Amino acid sequence: MRDDGALGTLVRMLINHWPIRGLSVRTDRLELRLPTEEELAEIADVAARGVHGPDERPFLTPWTDQPPAGRALDVMQTHWSRLGRWTPKDWALDLVAFHEGRPIGMQDLRAVDFGVRREIVSGSWLGLEHHGRGLGTEMRLAVLHLAFAELGAVSATSASFTDNHSALTVSRKLGYRPDGITRDVLHGEVVESQRFRLSREDWYGRERPPVTVSGFAGCEALFGIG
Repeated sequence: MRDDGALGTLVRMLINHWPIRGLSVRTDRLELRLPTEEELAEIADVAARGVHGPDERPFLTPWTDQPPAGRALDVMQTHWSRLGRWTPKDWALDLVAFHEGRPIGMQDLRAVDFGVRREIVSGSWLGLEHHGRGLGTEMRLAVLHLAFAELGAVSATSASFTDNHSALTVSRKLGYRPDGITRDVLHGEVVESQRFRLSREDWYGRERPPVTVSGFAGCEALFGIG
């Protein structure tokens, strides 16, 4: 039987050493934060059930080509690996998105030399059963607010395959501007991605739905801005 008092003490101890553990970003319908180990297993199960249709190929890294168990393991290992390699000069924040208390997808925020460049890049995936409800847009909105309002970013970038219409729609809806094309090789074929950039001026140039951030105090140095 779990001792909730002991668990709460452990969480507080973790936050003392790793304050990002207490960081939370909330929108109207979502909460984004680091998962517990149990919640990480749950979001791995979401990935195992599928994050896109069988005829789609939306990611340059072909992690979703794996069987269900492989997808789940990849989600967990990537999460642990990014936390383990974190430095203020090179970091990647993998936040789990919770809707009505259940994990539905992951939204990341990454940067190199953020303390100097003040630029972030984001990426995300959403469980297939949660598509078509605007939740992907809300996830991106949450981390963009974190980037601009709390971290002081001057720009945010994203990239999507030119045939990934849902991701392209999210970027355009949030005010990103086209920023060129990249050409890569996936499965022996050339694939093109549309790059997008969102400036601080464009972010604050339009009204946005409310977003609330808690637990950010004490995290600054880990993001390279302390």
